[in-house]
Amino acid sequence: MFTGIVEEIGHIRQIKRSGHSCMLTISCRTVLEGTKLGDSIAVNGACLTVTRMDQDSFDADVTPETLRRTSFSICRPGSPVNLERALRLCDRLGGHIMLGHVDGQGKILSFRKLDNSIEVAITLDKALMRYIVEKGSVAIDGISLTVAERTDTGFTISLIPHTGEKTILMDKKPGDPVNIECDYIGKYIEQLMKDKPGEGLTLGMLQSLGHGGSYGL
Repeated sequence: MFTGIVEEIGHIRQIKRSGHSCMLTISCRTVLEGTKLGDSIAVNGACLTVTRMDQDSFDADVTPETLRRTSFSICRPGSPVNLERALRLCDRLGGHIMLGHVDGQGKILSFRKLDNSIEVAITLDKALMRYIVEKGSVAIDGISLTVAERTDTGFTISLIPHTGEKTILMDKKPGDPVNIECDYIGKYIEQLMKDKPGEGLTLGMLQSLGHGGSYGL
């Protein structure tokens, strides 16, 4: 699991492609501290396993499924990437709980300066928009951010200067893809409610369990 607080901007040193998969070599320093083979590092929000490492880089395999879901297919040697080591139980939870499982790609629509922030508008497939909640959390290229506004076709986030400096989001331009991980809680609830007819979780069941409102209903 991850928090969406980016620790370092690394750079792709090499991409070895093989059919519909590839292996990335990523130059970095900070995220290698305390890391060992087999550990997980989020690269632009995608949880990848360290298969080789030295003092200034690590290798990770990218499966066909990950390539299909993410923007790694357009990365090139030299491309910057957001990096974060997996969460430890003793760490502060500064962002929100993320699994490192990218749901799909959004596309940057526009940037707009507003006082001390930059509003970033992102379009997203309707199938994923149902998991985007106004004032809820969303991960964009591995960055934990808050949804400022949402529409039927996209949403807006407000980026403070610190986040802009410590991540790669401000290096993007309108039209560029970004990896999106929606809050996983909503997906679990949806699956429970769509289970076998009569056996899944329903509003009536929650109301009966809440005895008139203990669950906020």
